[in-house]
Amino acid sequence: MTHLSRRSFLAMSTLAPFALRAGAAAKKIPAGIEMYSVREELQKDPEATVRAIAKMGYEGVEFYAPYFEWSEGQTKKMRRLLDDLGIRCFSTHNDSSYVKAENINRARDLNLILGSHYVVVASAQAKPGPDGWLAVAELLNSAADQLEASGLKTGYHNHETEFTAVDGQRPMEILAKHTKPSVVLQLDVGTCLAAGSDPAAWIQANPGRIRSLHLKDWSPDPAKGFKVLFGEGAADWKGIFAAAESSGGVEYYLLEQEGSRYSELETAQVCLKAFRAKHTS
Repeated sequence: MTHLSRRSFLAMSTLAPFALRAGAAAKKIPAGIEMYSVREELQKDPEATVRAIAKMGYEGVEFYAPYFEWSEGQTKKMRRLLDDLGIRCFSTHNDSSYVKAENINRARDLNLILGSHYVVVASAQAKPGPDGWLAVAELLNSAADQLEASGLKTGYHNHETEFTAVDGQRPMEILAKHTKPSVVLQLDVGTCLAAGSDPAAWIQANPGRIRSLHLKDWSPDPAKGFKVLFGEGAADWKGIFAAAESSGGVEYYLLEQEGSRYSELETAQVCLKAFRAKHTS
C-alpha cells in the first residue's frame, strides 16, 4: 500500500502543472467594447454598428451615456438584436445624475432590459476637495443599496482626475475606502497611466474590486496621447492582465479608443486583434 501511495503521489505530481495550466486556460475572460469607441457610427446607425462589432468577434458591449435617452421600445429592440447576435451588454456607462433619486429607477429598468449587470458611473462632477469625493462615495453606496434588489450593481469609472492627488490623497483612494465592497472600481488603464499611476499596483491594492477594465493605451508623447492603438503605448499589458486575473476579480475586458489613424470600425477591429495576440502570448 505504501508503494502504491508513493506511485500515485508521483503520478499526481507529474500531472499537477498540466492541470493548473488547463485550469488557467479554461478561465476565459470575455472581450467587449466600450461603444464610445464607435460613437459616430453608433449615432448614425445603432443596429448596423452593433452588427459590425459582433461580426468582428466582440463578445459584448458597454453602452455609454446616450442609451439613457432611448425609449423602452428602442431598448427592447436593441436587446433582441444582442440576443440574435449572441453577444451581451456587460454594463452601461452613466452620468452621476442617472443614479440619483429622480433617475435611478429609469436607469435600473433600462439596464434590466439590456441584460446589463453593472450601472457604472463615469462622471462624478464632484465638488472640490476630499469632502466632494466623500459625497460621491455616499451616492454610490446609496445606488448600490437601491439596485441590489434587482440584481444590479453599481460601480465607478476613473478618469485622470480620480488619480490626481487632492490634499495628498487620490480621489480613487477615497472612493475605494468609503464605498461598499460591491461597488466596482472600473479601471480605465489609459487615464490611470496619464495621471502617473501604476494600473497593476492599483489592481493589487484593491483585490476583488476591479471587475472590469477599459483597455485604453496611452503614450507620454503629447502628439499621440490616447490616439495610440492598443499595444502601441506605455501600458504593461502582461502585468495588468496578470494582476486583473489573479487578484482583481476581472469578469470582462472592454476595448476603448478615443481615436486613431484609422476609422472607428477599423480601429475597433485592429485593437481586438492586438488584444487577442497580447492576451494569449
